[in-house]
Amino acid sequence: MEMRSLGRSGIVVSRLGLGTATFGREIDEASSFQIMDAALERGITLFDTAEAYGGGQARQYRQEHLGVEDVREVSGEMHSSEKILGRWIKSRGVRSQVTIQTKVSGNKNEQETWMALEDSLRRLQTDTIDLYLFHKYDPEVPLEEGLAALDRAEKSGRIRCSGCSNFSATQLSEGLELSRRNGLPRLGVIQPIYNLACREIETDLLPLCQRQEVGVVTYSPLGAGFLAGKYTADQAEIPKGTRFDVIPGHVDVYFRPRSFRVVEQLRQMADRTGLSMVQLAMGWVLKREGVDSVLIGVRHTGHLDNAIRSLEMEFPPEWMAEMNSWD
Repeated sequence: MEMRSLGRSGIVVSRLGLGTATFGREIDEASSFQIMDAALERGITLFDTAEAYGGGQARQYRQEHLGVEDVREVSGEMHSSEKILGRWIKSRGVRSQVTIQTKVSGNKNEQETWMALEDSLRRLQTDTIDLYLFHKYDPEVPLEEGLAALDRAEKSGRIRCSGCSNFSATQLSEGLELSRRNGLPRLGVIQPIYNLACREIETDLLPLCQRQEVGVVTYSPLGAGFLAGKYTADQAEIPKGTRFDVIPGHVDVYFRPRSFRVVEQLRQMADRTGLSMVQLAMGWVLKREGVDSVLIGVRHTGHLDNAIRSLEMEFPPEWMAEMNSWD
């Protein structure tokens, strides 16, 4: 497995990382353990989670935001992703072999950030988190308040590197400037969404990260399964148990005319090349400049093998040029 340094953080991660958002939500604990065993065996050392990932949270989201009272998850455990990852690490004795990346739900105030970090450490059953990120930007809370908590956490050894997820280039710039001006921890890594249907980071964010030496770990290379071509524009036909069924918010991100055009172009290219849509979509992200690691979410070990094949396969420049032109 190829390894990459994350900017100037000093942390080295595998080119592919394992996203664990589905653990305890779409995938039960036994299957999650099997997947993590296989990932580590194949050289994947970056494991990504968040306090917000859990079967319980998904169920709660539908109740509070959609008024839907039903069961679509494999468990109702709150924070199931962090807890399952923590139980696996302890049972296998592999803490020194893996890099843990987790996230606080937003740039909360200093006390809330500190308490969230302590809770994640407890659920993950570890003394140190390698990469600790703000999951999203909250304009209502001054960013320096969360950074102050991370400053305390870094100095106490609870985290190795601070970062952010789903920040815009402007928001990342603000964080970097606050850190420089006030002597606070630098946001050394960012986790943005990036795939053929969501390419917004190419304009400003990726160039900024290259200039400022910020590590880039992207997620959702297949658009939560959208780029596999299994969805139609008819939302009534969304398969039960899929990511779009359990987390309906994905529909707002991907069910757009341009996205369906990209899927059709990807389908035609797959027919022409003899490769799967998944391999082509994954290969495109892995060959893009400025991306250090790509998080993959899997339901079984075969998905891991597909991702590794995409990493290792030849990807002619003309394919990249063609796919870059899709709109």
